[in-house]
Amino acid sequence: MTDTTLSEALKEAYASAPSDVILLHTLELRHPTFVDDYGNSTAIRVVRDHVSHTCTLENSAPLNPGEAVEFVAMAFDLELPPVNNTPTPEISVTIDNVSTEMIAYLDRAIETQDMIELTYRPYLSDDLTTPQMDPPITLVITDIHVDCYKISATARMMDIGNKSFPSENYTVKNYPGLTR
Repeated sequence: MTDTTLSEALKEAYASAPSDVILLHTLELRHPTFVDDYGNSTAIRVVRDHVSHTCTLENSAPLNPGEAVEFVAMAFDLELPPVNNTPTPEISVTIDNVSTEMIAYLDRAIETQDMIELTYRPYLSDDLTTPQMDPPITLVITDIHVDCYKISATARMMDIGNKSFPSENYTVKNYPGLTR
């Protein structure tokens, strides 16, 4: 998948499964149309728990790097891809009991051509100062269905096999010497 490094604390939690430390799964959804009341870029951040948590993002986060941000308690489910040789692994995400505010953000995003990015970060309940995976997994949502009860989405890794190289387009506007 990606070259992701798990922290020693997370490896220990996976190996020993201590009863007093809970693995907190978080999701962050980002899109250029997600802005707050002041016009600043924002994200939808949820944690799979019954209470909200304030967690510190990694220093390389696209929004609010190194800052403590709130992840709102919400029921969601991740369905990881099967172990096979598919070229671009996909995951399924279902978020239940969505708010009207979240639906409004997604309605605006669906009307554009820009992709919604999804970042998965695991935290340990006894250490909310940093995600336990560096870098966290970032995917793009390729299919999304929204209704008043839930959001169902399919996300995948960026399809770098179909990305043009070099990624710069040689146009007359950028390179006037191309015209005669």
